Amino acid sequence: QVQLVESGGGLVQAGGSLRLSCAASGRTFSRYGMGWFRQAPGKEREAVAAISRSGGSTDYADSVKGRFTISRDNAKNTVDLQMNSLKPEDTAVYYCAAGLSAVRLRVGTYDYWGQGTQVTVSS
Repeated sequence: QVQLVESGGGLVQAGGSLRLSCAASGRTFSRYGMGWFRQAPGKEREAVAAISRSGGSTDYADSVKGRFTISRDNAKNTVDLQMNSLKPEDTAVYYCAAGLSAVRLRVGTYDYWGQGTQVTVSS
């Protein structure tokens, strides 16, 4: 198993930036595909970004392409999400997730989830 703890959320004005971080427990972090997802009130959870085990491949939702960057450090067991040019519609709880058989942005292929961190973007 792997335990995930997110940090870095908060309140920011539109156009601003935030960096989310996810710390994973365990010694097998590099075996997991990792992803960031978000859920706004009244909406379904949606994929934001995903990164392969080695970090060599990334995927992004169309809504965040060019604004968000996912990265990972397998030596530190962390995966980050740099969010720039934030918009009010980016407001949501952001979740970090891990999956041994994770497939890019497919929510159902992730097995382990963090507790989430709130991101609020004011207009």
